[in-house]
Amino acid sequence: MRRLKTMVAGAVAVALLSGCGAGAAAPAASEAATGPAAVAPSGPPSGETLIVYTNSNGEGRGEWLTAKAAEAGFKIEIVGAGGADATNKLIAEKNNPIADVAFGLNNMYFEQVKAAGAIAPFTPAWSAEVDAAKGDPSESKAYWPLVQQAILLGYNTEKFSADEAPKDWTDLWTQDKFKSRYERVTGLGTATAQLVFASILTRYKDETGDLGVSDEGWKQVEAYFKNGTPAVAKTDLFARIAAGDTDMGQMPSSIILEREKSFSVDVATVMPSVGVPLAIEQVALVKGTDKQDEALKFIDWFGSAKTQGEWSQQFNSMPVNKAAVATAKPEVVEFFNTLKQQDIDWTFVQENMGAWVEKIELEYMS
Repeated sequence: MRRLKTMVAGAVAVALLSGCGAGAAAPAASEAATGPAAVAPSGPPSGETLIVYTNSNGEGRGEWLTAKAAEAGFKIEIVGAGGADATNKLIAEKNNPIADVAFGLNNMYFEQVKAAGAIAPFTPAWSAEVDAAKGDPSESKAYWPLVQQAILLGYNTEKFSADEAPKDWTDLWTQDKFKSRYERVTGLGTATAQLVFASILTRYKDETGDLGVSDEGWKQVEAYFKNGTPAVAKTDLFARIAAGDTDMGQMPSSIILEREKSFSVDVATVMPSVGVPLAIEQVALVKGTDKQDEALKFIDWFGSAKTQGEWSQQFNSMPVNKAAVATAKPEVVEFFNTLKQQDIDWTFVQENMGAWVEKIELEYMS
């Protein structure tokens, strides 16, 4: 199958920066996670059962991780949920935590969890192998980076050539040939969906506008929902593309190669001139866990170059661990080396995302 392909507006080859965006403001750093940074004690795993919350258990990730962890001596139970739902669950349980470890949430989500005091500072054994700036921006580092994901608009190459395809998200509802040919979301509980709207709405930042967004920005959101075909519950976007029901839609970069094979379709991705948002999946120690030592040992194992290298091979992901990049798939590394990252004010996004979601669901999604 074809490797990931991107329409690049001009020649771009930028270094991957932090999840806060190239030159963008970092998420507002919270000091809720205080105290000395914990480190894993020496010795083998105890075999205690760890509860692991994640929004990154799909595509067989949860099953793979459970099996691999068992081989390493860890017993884990994965609890999967969308990014927003997992965030809310961690915050709601902060005074009586159920989880021991959380991973997969991006900077924006973990900043909310940290501000609520639900995660604790720690230093993983592999801290020197990652760019710490891609994780918690504060001195009390309560989450560390694992995997980089690009949030993309992909399209069926059998229906559109590179010249005919959209050049940006806004083309979908402003050009007649794309109307009703793209899948639009029916919920905003996932990190991917929220990042797509962050990418769009930040372009229309207006201090005098509703929730910091100009009237024109909200018109774009209205047009997105008006002209798209709604996603179908429990039906994969790639299955709909293969069936001819739709031609394009949102997708995280790591799923594309495998989905192309599974559904026998060929997808290319759009690179807007402003770039694309990057989600950097993080890992954190839940504050108040009574299995802290085992949780820290698990995090040391999971974020290690060996495990992240195997994870990247299995799931076509781009590891943050520099020592793991050598074992990542070459086509994935090449793709990320040519990405242009969108400059997004993540502080602005974090401050407004909850209200944006509420407005979108009440006024535009129905």
